[in-house]
Amino acid sequence: MDPSNLRDLVEFMAKSLVDSPAEVEVNEVVGEQTTVVELKVAKDDLGKVIGKQGRTARSMRTILNAASTKLNKRSVLEIVE
Repeated sequence: MDPSNLRDLVEFMAKSLVDSPAEVEVNEVVGEQTTVVELKVAKDDLGKVIGKQGRTARSMRTILNAASTKLNKRSVLEIVE
């Protein structure tokens, strides 16, 4: 995994959490200042990615934020249904 690729990082985290890793889709939309990382998982796995009270999603965002900061970038994680 390329450490500068935020898409791979999100994909790795998501595939580790879900029951259907083959259905994990990650798109990276690069903007002028911010990169939006869109995560799409199977409907049955949505709860696993979000977690109780959004804790898992918040943790994934924190890790993504830390990786982005290290690369002097800004990124946002969006979980798409």
